[in-house]
Amino acid sequence: MKWLLVISVVCFLFGSWQRAIFALGIATEVAYLALRGMAVGHLPLIGPHDTIVFFSASLALMSLVTSLSGMMRSARWFPVIAGLLSGLFTLFALIFPPLNMPLPQVLDTRWFELHVVLAFFAYGLFMVGGLLCAGFLVCRQRSWLEVQFKAVLTGWSFFSASMIAGGIWGYYAWGTYWLWTPKELWTSILWLYYALVLHVRLKGPAWDRATAWLGIAGVFVMLFTYLGVSMLMKSSHSF
Repeated sequence: MKWLLVISVVCFLFGSWQRAIFALGIATEVAYLALRGMAVGHLPLIGPHDTIVFFSASLALMSLVTSLSGMMRSARWFPVIAGLLSGLFTLFALIFPPLNMPLPQVLDTRWFELHVVLAFFAYGLFMVGGLLCAGFLVCRQRSWLEVQFKAVLTGWSFFSASMIAGGIWGYYAWGTYWLWTPKELWTSILWLYYALVLHVRLKGPAWDRATAWLGIAGVFVMLFTYLGVSMLMKSSHSF
């Protein structure tokens, strides 16, 4: 099945300037995830391989949808950079072996799946926001910050819903809605950080540069919350 990921990487790295090829890359990655899900009997959401592929697909999907916005149709650079990042994350996923195992009982609930899916949609949108902020700093196209605000607001809403679903899952799994492990701590930091980004954006044009730099820095906060904590710290969310 990994040949599907190879097709995705080729589409993302070399053809994302064409939306049809970009969409083909997304389709093959989604097909890979669907086949993985059928093989293991659940959504492929555990282990670094599956989750990084899911993150790549989420980033690509959110980027494609964003590129269809009227304010982004002339921004030819955007799908190219988004495709490059999606391709690189897919290549990164190939470093890790897939985990072919049933879900542990503590994870075998729809609340866990909803929690993870919504979180990755949010991560993809936060990355989209960071790309738009970088584009604004280079080209001073203020309409891109308007798209960034919508992307981050949607991502923050997804992330808020993910935290609620995660709390319900935690209650069923451990008898409590919240545990102060490193992952929960950094989840709180990420949620508060993007609440700050949204509030700064609403302060008006004088704060545009601050918003842009905060949006770029937020990508690194997000990546540490997802990958850094999962790989470097011991928590209930470790790989």
